[in-house]
Amino acid sequence: MKLAMIHHISLKTSDLEKAKRFYGEVLGLVEEDRPNFSFAGAWYRIGEYKQLHLIEDPGFIYNPGRHIDTRGNHVAFRVDSYQETAAHLKASEIEIKEKPNSTSGFAQIFCCDPDGHIIEFHVPQQ
Repeated sequence: MKLAMIHHISLKTSDLEKAKRFYGEVLGLVEEDRPNFSFAGAWYRIGEYKQLHLIEDPGFIYNPGRHIDTRGNHVAFRVDSYQETAAHLKASEIEIKEKPNSTSGFAQIFCCDPDGHIIEFHVPQQ
């Protein structure tokens, strides 16, 4: 077996509209059509072939305190500018944790989405 690529990431959300505001308005992902499933959700395109799928589950509780655990399960996005990303998130009143000198080799910014899913943004360290 040979894996070719990651196609999509699915995240449950307790409130689809809050999640759509975060991923669509704050992060700027473009929503695309999705099949008419029997449950609410949204699909977003990331790059040429990758997608983020949101699945609404009103009873879902993941990380209610939205603790930013940089070692926890997370989704990572490569960004063009560390400084612009940090400034944009702060202007959007999103709490962030910065690791500009991470031993990973990436300058990292972490935050949580409305359900507490940990999101990383990174650039190669200079």
